[in-house]
Amino acid sequence: MKIVLSVVLALFLVVGCSNESKEEVQKSQPKTVLQDSAPVKSAPMVEILTAPKEVVVKDAPVASAALDAKTLFNACASCHGQNAEKSALGKSKIIKGWSPQDIKLALNGYKDGSYGGTMKSIMKGQASKLNDEQIIVLADYISKL
Repeated sequence: MKIVLSVVLALFLVVGCSNESKEEVQKSQPKTVLQDSAPVKSAPMVEILTAPKEVVVKDAPVASAALDAKTLFNACASCHGQNAEKSALGKSKIIKGWSPQDIKLALNGYKDGSYGGTMKSIMKGQASKLNDEQIIVLADYISKL
């Protein structure tokens, strides 16, 4: 239905809805110019509706909180304690004093389902939110608590 409506609208625009000539209409329409680029060329309505949508973000700032170890650890601290000194929900191992390698192994194992005991399903949900770089930063932070 949307396609039919678009085609009808495109034909309506091409044929015209007033006595103004096509040249007069074109003169009255402002030209759209992107900053630091060439003028935008007009395209038929059908092409506009079917063109792939692409968004390009230049020089977007990287979210510093995404790699801030203390911020990342806040999600862990609610179960493991502010200094990783607690047994999470009274069922897990205390992670304070673990090496970065052991922490990375555990977090990646939770992500892929190859590691964990009774808390496996809870930790899979937590670990799956982390990317490789965040796991490295978090493992280093926890190992120094």
